[in-house]
Amino acid sequence: MIDIPTKGKKFILAHHFDGLPKLENLKLVDFDIPELQTGEILVEALFFSVDPYMRPYSARLLQEGSTMIGSQVAKVIATKNGEYPLGTRLVGYWGWSTHTVVNPSNVATGMIGSFTHFPDIGSLSPSLGLGAIGMPGNTAYFGLLEICQPKEGDVVVVTGAAGAVGSLVGQIAKIKGCYVIGFAGSDDKVKWLVDELGFDKAYNYKTADWDKSLKEAAPKGVDCYFDNVGGLLSTTIRNHMKDFGRISVCGSISAYNDKTPSMAPVCEPAFVFKQLKMEGFLVGRWMSRWMEGLSQMTKWIQEGKIKVRETYTDGFENMPQAFIDMLNGVNTGKAIIKA
Repeated sequence: MIDIPTKGKKFILAHHFDGLPKLENLKLVDFDIPELQTGEILVEALFFSVDPYMRPYSARLLQEGSTMIGSQVAKVIATKNGEYPLGTRLVGYWGWSTHTVVNPSNVATGMIGSFTHFPDIGSLSPSLGLGAIGMPGNTAYFGLLEICQPKEGDVVVVTGAAGAVGSLVGQIAKIKGCYVIGFAGSDDKVKWLVDELGFDKAYNYKTADWDKSLKEAAPKGVDCYFDNVGGLLSTTIRNHMKDFGRISVCGSISAYNDKTPSMAPVCEPAFVFKQLKMEGFLVGRWMSRWMEGLSQMTKWIQEGKIKVRETYTDGFENMPQAFIDMLNGVNTGKAIIKA
């Protein structure tokens, strides 16, 4: 017999972020869990995710006092819907909340309220549903293969290369027969990229001479660039691209916490004279092919072709610190919070 809780906990956005998020921006509160109505289910979070997108999207989508935006792997612990029996696992954008009442017949879309069924991943950890076999995995899969369209022998550069998305992008590029160069934020991360993930070259962007590094690693130029960070590093990489190079823009982590817009050198000459193609994307555009990406990522992991690392934080109450740490680059691979 499952003891159905009557109260849950959630973090609300107490104050909008101003620069790098602070612990006082987020407040832990208790709430009453409403009684289920016909067709509804009650889910309990197992794992939470913290991701860079939460920083800019919170400003776009949330009012102060709202539940902080985010995704979770959860299981059904009470149900009045025959299609969702007890124990069913789901991946949902239900925010930083331990419990959520959901009406599957009235599913939201976008970053708040939507959910998908958990894929069949065998004995792999359910936490991967928030990483390599979830949104970050599909971001890497579709963002690289559909936009950059790398070919065997291409030189591929990835920034944020030791993060949840970048580490997967580089490994997918290697599977496709590419020469892969990564930029990450510490010597330990650089070593991990080369020694364990098989990157051909990797550099600590905080200490390396970017121009010299690219001349060394890609003397004939770069074919594809998967951009997670933006800023001056991206300007340097674009200037080292070959004619007709392809750029997939996933994010701009370097600017998310800026209080004023950053100024970067004029980029048009590189685009004109090298005839570059750059395209930004939101992974939701491939929602109709969502399971395709997850199935392929699962297969590659099970075959040992993709290696995954997760940085765990224990305890729901520690989510704000995990979020701040992630934005500061503390994690290697995917940042996960265990409820």
